[in-house]
Amino acid sequence: MGIRKIMSSALVLVLLGGLSALRGQEPAQPPELLIRCDDIGMCQAVNQAVETLLAAQIPFSASIMFTCPWYQQAVDLLRDHPQIAVGVHLTINAEWKNYRWGAVAGWQCVPSLVDSNGHFFPSRAALFAQEPKLEEVEIELRAQMQRARQSGLRIDYVDYHMGSVVSTEPLRQLVEKLAHENGWAISRYLGEQDIKSMYAVPQAFKLDTLIQVIGRLGSAQPNLLVCHIGMDTPEMAAMIDLNTFGLAEMSKHRQAELQALISPSFKQACIAQKVRFITYRDLAERMGIENMKRPPQL
Repeated sequence: MGIRKIMSSALVLVLLGGLSALRGQEPAQPPELLIRCDDIGMCQAVNQAVETLLAAQIPFSASIMFTCPWYQQAVDLLRDHPQIAVGVHLTINAEWKNYRWGAVAGWQCVPSLVDSNGHFFPSRAALFAQEPKLEEVEIELRAQMQRARQSGLRIDYVDYHMGSVVSTEPLRQLVEKLAHENGWAISRYLGEQDIKSMYAVPQAFKLDTLIQVIGRLGSAQPNLLVCHIGMDTPEMAAMIDLNTFGLAEMSKHRQAELQALISPSFKQACIAQKVRFITYRDLAERMGIENMKRPPQL
């Protein structure tokens, strides 16, 4: 009778499994986490944070600002880590007081994008008040993409600093055209689900917020976590965001994001949730850039 009971129980399990399959109920998949670190190459303090994150061996995607003075150091760092997916952080703003940058194409080629000193405008409002010409935006974005290609790094995707280059329908079409020409993915075009950012969370609560986010990850689609890491150095502490949404003590906020990512608690939370880390290279190869779909909002 014991054997019959075991066989009967096994048969029930088989039948239940068959019914689940018929109903389309797939076994739960481990959640996927795609970490995108923005503003790489902006300054040395950000690049130092990248070194720290690389040492922690956490897979991530690095969005480089090829307009900024420290981009070459970022290139040198990432050249030795080909497993990191690299993106072009398309940039037509320079938001920091006393630390500004301008067009890769040269200010003479894109006069509607720069101020009297040849610097990008600090905010989207200030930029669009100048009625920037679409053809000049194209000239500048092509120049940034060319610099990225010439860096020797493998480029996997593009995204957008402060959202400026996707702020209007013509600009979105331009970014889509240029990404298609280069065979690169576009961030948020591959079905990613944005999860809560740590950006505006008070410094003392960034780690707790991150752990709570990990505990609520869904498995239906890749989960995108956009991060802004840095080191609380005198260089970064002196940088003041000219945008109204800019954070006081920005350098401390960025270091707190970095510390959250490399903390043992974050690692343990990911292990507990069986989180699978992916990069934009992984996602683009799996989905196929030909299958990208424009999200309704960016």
